[in-house]
Amino acid sequence: MKANLDVLPLDSWINTGGKPLVIAGPCSAETEEQVWDTVTGIAKEGYAHVIRAGVWKPRTRPGGFEGKGEEALPWLQAVKKETGLPVAVEVATPQHVELALKYGIDILWIGARTTVNPFNVQDLADSLKGVDVPVLIKNPVNPDLALWIGAFERIAGAGIKKLGAIHRGFSNAQETKFRNSPMWQIAVELKTQFPQLPLIGDPSHMAGKRAYLYELTQRILDLNYDGLIIESHRNPDEAWSDAAQQLTPSALGEMLRELEVRKPTYGSDFQTELAKLRGQIDHIDRELLEVLANRMALVERLGEYKRDNSVAVLQLDRWKEVHKSRADWAKSLNLYPEMVEELFKLIHMESIRKQTEVMNQQVV
Repeated sequence: MKANLDVLPLDSWINTGGKPLVIAGPCSAETEEQVWDTVTGIAKEGYAHVIRAGVWKPRTRPGGFEGKGEEALPWLQAVKKETGLPVAVEVATPQHVELALKYGIDILWIGARTTVNPFNVQDLADSLKGVDVPVLIKNPVNPDLALWIGAFERIAGAGIKKLGAIHRGFSNAQETKFRNSPMWQIAVELKTQFPQLPLIGDPSHMAGKRAYLYELTQRILDLNYDGLIIESHRNPDEAWSDAAQQLTPSALGEMLRELEVRKPTYGSDFQTELAKLRGQIDHIDRELLEVLANRMALVERLGEYKRDNSVAVLQLDRWKEVHKSRADWAKSLNLYPEMVEELFKLIHMESIRKQTEVMNQQVV
């Protein structure tokens, strides 16, 4: 089903001076002093266009810090007044929406755990009818593009035109160095279908660790995202949530200054060389598909052999061997191991599907 979203461009509801949007702030609003110190530190650095802070914190299990709730909203009012920067918070229920708007919160975002449930998203959509406020929607926890699109359709159905997407990565089925697998292709597909929809990268939740923030943030910029939402804390090691992935305001400013924002070039020489290189890529892609077709032919023979010998399709040792060896091969060829792992997950799943099909065929 082809969807259509009536979305206003980003620069019509926030002025970034032509630069990528930067939303920065603590994972959680913990104390009034912590919020003040962190946010004024960010404002002093001069890189942020919007302040973010978690007020309601959905946790996987009860007993952890779940946010200060309404108590924290006046703290955000105060730093908004001091810095002049708009403020964004996550909302998960109609009551959250009501309180956020009561305290003058400028931008709302819907988290990954909420996006995954259409009933919750519809409740939020109903509470937003007649309201003119920007709403950013994080991708669902699992890699389900249709579910993500459905959330935009529900919120747009409430009359919200100031919409944006936050790509925060997806839960890992297997161990990787990142907290959440980026799965860039899903975000790129979203942007392909809805080019007018602002796309904001969340390197903090992809990374899970400070050490990976730079490479992920540069990748986000290289893919021409419209902005970043990134976590910062006055003293990250003492943060009450997500301590390992936050940067101090000054460290975040230093990192952002080191990043390179790519600019498109449209000269005739550029276009000629671009067409030449793309032609070479098209040729190689054709060769890749021919190799893949040969691989699948061997997979079909493998399925026949397993069928004739009553051997199960899925061999876990082989699954582990494939993913480890292909990642090692990727490193030796100077390829991105995580990308190769994701690629071979798809190939292996298709191999399993093909073998299962063969196994269920009647032998003539």
